[in-house]
Amino acid sequence: MPKLLRLIIATVLGFATGSAVNMALILVSGNVIAPPAGADVTTSEGLTASMHLMEPKHFLFPFLAHALGTLVGAFVATWLTRGVSRGPAFAVGALFFLGGCAAAYMLPAPAWFKTVDLILAYGPPTLLGHWLAARSRHSGLPTRR
Repeated sequence: MPKLLRLIIATVLGFATGSAVNMALILVSGNVIAPPAGADVTTSEGLTASMHLMEPKHFLFPFLAHALGTLVGAFVATWLTRGVSRGPAFAVGALFFLGGCAAAYMLPAPAWFKTVDLILAYGPPTLLGHWLAARSRHSGLPTRR
């Protein structure tokens, strides 16, 4: 298989896996930290309308979803390329960052959350995911051959 095609497939699969992790955490969040009374967080309009009711604890799972989705996506993208290229991991991180920017623009979240989320939930997890996957090749963890 040509190298470019392998890199593209790794990026797509990394992004898809990270997105699944992100969505799973968002879906579970309401069961772990209940939304504020009277808040309808099932629709975009309801979430926007009830944002003023949110406390800092309600932003924990969105942050974790963004950070862990990015981390897992970057890990998978690097692992699938056998750690030889940073490109797929960085592409996954960039896609998640662009999604975070879009969410920051569309949702009226507090400025402190937008700032923390955009600075800490995308770049550092991308680097960590890439590093962990590249390192796993040298630590005896199973790798793709």
